[in-house]
Amino acid sequence: MSSFRHSFDIIGPVMIGPSSSHTAGAARLGRSARGIFGEQPDRVEITLFGSFAKTYKGHGTDVALVAGLLDFETHDPRIPRSLHLAQATGMNVAFIMGKPNTDLHPNTVHIKLNKGARQLEMLGCSIGGGAIEILEINQFKVKITASYPTLVIPHTDQFGVVAAVTAILSKYRLNISAMEVARRGRGRDALMVIGTDERPNEVAVQEIAALEAVQEVAIINPS
Repeated sequence: MSSFRHSFDIIGPVMIGPSSSHTAGAARLGRSARGIFGEQPDRVEITLFGSFAKTYKGHGTDVALVAGLLDFETHDPRIPRSLHLAQATGMNVAFIMGKPNTDLHPNTVHIKLNKGARQLEMLGCSIGGGAIEILEINQFKVKITASYPTLVIPHTDQFGVVAAVTAILSKYRLNISAMEVARRGRGRDALMVIGTDERPNEVAVQEIAALEAVQEVAIINPS
């Protein structure tokens, strides 16, 4: 039986730019961060590591990351103008070159988003052919490929929360393809990450968000 989920796994992404790793993958990382944050940030700090740091201008990694943060898909013709478009919409972006770190994939980026009092930090890498892995969300260790709809649910660690969320997904006949839960400690902040075969409908998302222990619900859409 084939392990491929869709044609992207075989032929790669439809994209603007010279490199699937440095452009398409970067755009998907930026768009994933935007999806988790849920709105356009007004302040962005992007720290690049490895080959991302060395070639980000020549390979268009900078414009691709910002395009993703503007919620552009990998084939959007506006990608080359994303830095100007971000500035025009009030998004202030700073690029920082990270210190060499052999523990990280060569195409790794740390993205920090701010708007008012809200903040998100995401660490991810582009692993080739436009594929990505999200490794951390607000210091929680995760492993997200964004190849299927993924719910990101920060919540308070308490009895019954995971069961309540999965019961809602079952109620709407949403099959879980992957799931992981991390917590800072018993009864403290926690993060639930759930991949589903189909995008959860808005009613299901609202029911999950209404659970007492749930802080918010975000969805990473495959792109």
